[in-house]
Amino acid sequence: MIEVTVDLGPRSYPIVIGSEVLGTVGTRLAALGHRGGCGLVTSERVGALYGDRVRDALRAAGLEPVIDVALPDGEEHKNLVSLNVIYDKMLQVGVDRRTPLVALGGGVVGDLTGFAAATLLRGLPVVQVPTTLLAQVDSAIGGKTGVNHAAGKNLIGAFHQPRFVLADTTTLGTLPPRELRAGLAEVVKYGVIGDPALFETIEARADDVLRLEPELMTEVVAACCRHKAAVVGVDEREERGERAVLNFGHTVGHGVEMLTDYRRFLHGEAVAIGMVAAARISQRLGACGDDVVARIESLLRRLGLPTAVPAELAPSALALAVRTDKKSSGGRIRFVAVEKIGRVRFVELDAADIAAMC
Repeated sequence: MIEVTVDLGPRSYPIVIGSEVLGTVGTRLAALGHRGGCGLVTSERVGALYGDRVRDALRAAGLEPVIDVALPDGEEHKNLVSLNVIYDKMLQVGVDRRTPLVALGGGVVGDLTGFAAATLLRGLPVVQVPTTLLAQVDSAIGGKTGVNHAAGKNLIGAFHQPRFVLADTTTLGTLPPRELRAGLAEVVKYGVIGDPALFETIEARADDVLRLEPELMTEVVAACCRHKAAVVGVDEREERGERAVLNFGHTVGHGVEMLTDYRRFLHGEAVAIGMVAAARISQRLGACGDDVVARIESLLRRLGLPTAVPAELAPSALALAVRTDKKSSGGRIRFVAVEKIGRVRFVELDAADIAAMC
């Protein structure tokens, strides 16, 4: 087991990474002083796999899941309809501001549950128990919560830090292969933006990663968590600018997701497409050489990820999607360009130029 701290002063919290740690969720919540009612929000698939184990762990620690919600799977359900399902359940049982919510699942469940906790009664405690690789290395950490809108991804949201994050790497063994590969896109991202050793490890041991070699995966998840924790610790709410480095690949990726109605690509697949697009744009701007583009594209392909913006997406449509992204300001984007593996920088670009250079 490895523990990484997100250092936010009095709101600091641990990320616990390891094998078979799922059953400690109850005792960890109890150690923080929580007793009585709690809430459990999961997805239909994850709930069938791990819901009983988490409920038993909560009850053994004196916590009763008085709210028990299993949402449909899929990014298309990260919306206000699903959010209202959580609100309705919570209000029906009469929660108070000390009622903790446990988010058991991937990024959709984590974002929805976190946003519900951030907004109901002006704030409830939340615990993130991510069961997908993408959530374990990225979305469960840092307090970003929210839902999608027809106008764009994550346009409705809030920052709301969890009490702790519990990443049980054994849950990765029940991931559909496509979801595992999608999560690896975010792992590659961390390598590109600041951890060349991690990138080289994935290059050298791609097959072991895909086989989920236990020790290797614990170290890989921990390396990503350390990087994310460090960035969040210095720029929690994206006010200083440092946290925006985590958006590498997401500018084009979010546009691709939006234009395909969040149904064609998983989030990590769209990020993989966005990273290759970002690398090519960087090369055209003179920020990096062809070798950097080739390494990023080659590794993503080895991991079974898509790397090309769909040909049917017109540049004008992509430009509009990029321009309406929440990171846009007056149509200008603070774009994350790569210089070499492990080093990136920001450049100001127009949305139309980004779309044209993809």
